Amino acid sequence: MKTHTFVFLGLSITSSWGNGHATTYRGLLKRLAQRGHRALFLERDLWFYADNRDLPDPPFCRTELYKSLDDLRARFGGAVRDADMVVVGSYVPDGVAVGAWVTETARGKTAFYDIDTPVTLKKLERGDAEYLSPGLIPRYDLYLSFTGGPTLDLLERRYGAKRARPLYCSVDPDEYFPERAAARWDLGYLGTYSADRQPTLDRLLVEPARRWAQGRFAVAGPQYPADIAWPANIDRTDHIPPGEHRGFYNAQRFTLNVTRQDMIAAGYSPSVRLFEAAACGVPVISDDWPGLEAFFEPGKEILVARSSEEALRLLREFPERERIAIGQRARERVLARHTAAHRAEALERYARELLDERAPPGDRRQ
Repeated sequence: MKTHTFVFLGLSITSSWGNGHATTYRGLLKRLAQRGHRALFLERDLWFYADNRDLPDPPFCRTELYKSLDDLRARFGGAVRDADMVVVGSYVPDGVAVGAWVTETARGKTAFYDIDTPVTLKKLERGDAEYLSPGLIPRYDLYLSFTGGPTLDLLERRYGAKRARPLYCSVDPDEYFPERAAARWDLGYLGTYSADRQPTLDRLLVEPARRWAQGRFAVAGPQYPADIAWPANIDRTDHIPPGEHRGFYNAQRFTLNVTRQDMIAAGYSPSVRLFEAAACGVPVISDDWPGLEAFFEPGKEILVARSSEEALRLLREFPERERIAIGQRARERVLARHTAAHRAEALERYARELLDERAPPGDRRQ
């Protein structure tokens, strides 16, 4: 198998504080390295990540921080020019300028990796070019999307993406697996505060906690407003580093998945927390969203709750044997379809298809 050189420009790989990007990049680049590929990750040196770097020097790739656009261009122009593929991620600071420079400089193939596709589309609709502009999309050879389904056709048809392909979030099974532990909480949730997720969190966790004083609940994640009135039986933690996620999940009888409204509207947008919890064999209670059944079978591999009453019923009445079985079936599904290794293989396949196009006909692999 021919190996390739990748350059990634992403929001962060060194810090998982307040973002889900770091764990995605870590899993993907780790598996690319295991498959023999070389990767350079370029990250803007931002103060709020500098104070919270839980993996400052990833062992599976070369990582470099840059101070500004000028610093980026001066120090890494050669690496971008010579790489087989350069991947620019969503929410990269000055992302439009970075993308324009990359597509002008790279001699290899270029890709935009959208870890926030529904959010990106909403931004484009209202003329917000924070990190991607409509004119930049056709300049990339490949549009990698955390969202699948009809959105891929939309990206090609409306925005002129040359190739829109799914590259969903994933999980590293070396880091997420079942552990024997006494359940500390009946239901837990791991996620950064989001105003559009909070009503669902209130409905499916906070209100059940109010109604069931004997129940034990947990909410972990930063940026929650100080004025939220949490019931006494909800344990609040501001940040749990990735190395402690597994322990957090395994201490729950059920874990809650809550989807942002933009992602519900787009559909086919699984969250990384969904795969992490399932890999730990912890049964997931989720809100409902289009495309969910493409990833887990409702009632067999995942449980769906639409109201406080439904959530409470699951927590208090669901048979223990079936609770364990649902968690195990979800884990089997993840290991078969949704690990970081699966995503690395997909990216490798996409890169090979693109790179074969630029090779002389006699060099094309069949």
